[in-house]
Amino acid sequence: MSGTLRAVIQSSVRDHIAEVIIDNPPVNALPVAGFRELATTIRKLGSDPDVHVMIIGANPKLRGFQVGVDIKELAADSTKKSLLEVSKGCWDTFAAIYDCEVPVIAAVHGYCLGSGVSIAGNADIVVAADDAQFGVPEVDRGALGVGTHLARFVPQHKLRMMFFAGQMVSAAELLSYGTVERVVPRAELMDAAREIAQTIAAKSPLVIRRAKESLNVIEPVDVKRAYRFEQGFTYELQLWGDSDELRQAFVDKRDADLRSNEELSGAVVGDRDGGAERPEEEELK
Repeated sequence: MSGTLRAVIQSSVRDHIAEVIIDNPPVNALPVAGFRELATTIRKLGSDPDVHVMIIGANPKLRGFQVGVDIKELAADSTKKSLLEVSKGCWDTFAAIYDCEVPVIAAVHGYCLGSGVSIAGNADIVVAADDAQFGVPEVDRGALGVGTHLARFVPQHKLRMMFFAGQMVSAAELLSYGTVERVVPRAELMDAAREIAQTIAAKSPLVIRRAKESLNVIEPVDVKRAYRFEQGFTYELQLWGDSDELRQAFVDKRDADLRSNEELSGAVVGDRDGGAERPEEEELK
């Protein structure tokens, strides 16, 4: 592991509580290597018998908890290799959190966008600072995904409004839905997460691990499969070209030059009688 990555993902264990801190200034966007390291760190700590519970947080001095992938890294790679690698990195990270053997608490402050929503959404418990803002700018960046994880925070129609319009939602509103456990001042965020973690850490580690596993099994939605299905639509968008233009426009800080409806009139986007068939999860790997 390089020195750069050691600064991006930091971890520690104390009193059976693992803490994983994302620290990549200025806003905690993560490159491909950052997602790899985050996934590896979570899996390693989750399998440690001395760890009873985990907290994922961020450097409180930064503007956000986590704000998605490094768009500049993707835009600079004409081979699309980094796009494929970051998709795999996101999949591995979100799965590592969801499948973590111990409960995971997300401590969210500031901006929580894109993959940040997925990181928090795959956690078992979420506490947030009163300045936390959650959003999915995917449509404006030529990508999809995150809908599966946003659905764990907001009702369906709210989800669609946020997704289509790029709207944000506050921690206070999520508290009203019951999907955020506590909202506290930023200076008290990690203390609030640790208080919850201490309660869990004091219980039987065997029972807690089995409880985590059993709760995952009875989920009404297969979270990992649903997210993998969403990723297929992102790959499809890459073939049409708008994704490249939207990413580059973001990097260039300009409006995107998108194709007209006439230019898209021949695009086959689905079968009106029942929808175009989509590849199964195994075909997307």
